Amino acid sequence: MAAAQLSVGAVIITMGDRPAELGRLLQSVAAQEGDPVQVVVVGNGTELPGLPSWVRTVELPENLGIPGGRNVGIEAFGPGGGEVDVLLFLDDDGHLPDRETVQRVRQAFEADPRLGIISFRITDPETGTTARRHVPRLRASDPARSSRVTTFLGGANAVRSQVFQQVGPLPDRFFYAHEETDLAWRALDAGWSIDYRGDLVLHHPTTSPAARHALYHRMLARNRVWLSRRNLPLPLIPVYLLVWLAITLARRPSGPALRAWLGGFAEGWRTPCGPRHPMSWRTVWRLTRLGRPPVV
Repeated sequence: MAAAQLSVGAVIITMGDRPAELGRLLQSVAAQEGDPVQVVVVGNGTELPGLPSWVRTVELPENLGIPGGRNVGIEAFGPGGGEVDVLLFLDDDGHLPDRETVQRVRQAFEADPRLGIISFRITDPETGTTARRHVPRLRASDPARSSRVTTFLGGANAVRSQVFQQVGPLPDRFFYAHEETDLAWRALDAGWSIDYRGDLVLHHPTTSPAARHALYHRMLARNRVWLSRRNLPLPLIPVYLLVWLAITLARRPSGPALRAWLGGFAEGWRTPCGPRHPMSWRTVWRLTRLGRPPVV
């Protein structure tokens, strides 16, 4: 008798403004080989009419942000997502072009019991290219190359449900930006590994960073401060934040973007960041060996 496959669930959050794209994503999930993927779609401040009967839905009266909405989806699979072995997190405007993707995810987790998170490769469906910012490595390199990494892409990943049960959920209060790195650092500190897999692809249209608004820049800076306050040993907090201040200034943002960023930076210091669980120095060294010390 063949061994039972790892059970897989998918959490998809949507604001209800991409019905055609969401439909295509659901079709691509339903077409995956192996045991069916259980799907929960979370309406983040929206109703969800007209979805297939095999999709479970949760309609939230208000938008809880990306981590808040995904946490609701996780809990729809029981505490810490424990009703399934693996949870997929997929952006509602992407889709899986390969029918073997979920089976490869299962095989990866079965082969390595300490593998906690898999980050997929995001490619533009028209050009087949991957944006540099979508490769979670410091050094520019072939996006098709797989490797161990220190963070992952929020809308194209798979997480072993045991990770959430051990280290807790995504940080709700972040709302948007850096919630993946917060979870990644906690998972790495607990002894889990993270893989970037160039052969696991999510098609997703490329968007221009130039189109980002002031709220994005404010949350980017605020959450970076929160991230460091929550997770880094005290001596590394000022180093990490000074490095990112220098990087931000070197990128020469527009005046409005810089003002929003500096406002968020100040907000990150004067507002609560949530529970503090600083990583061990052993984890700092582990991240450094993986090519991304937690100061950049």
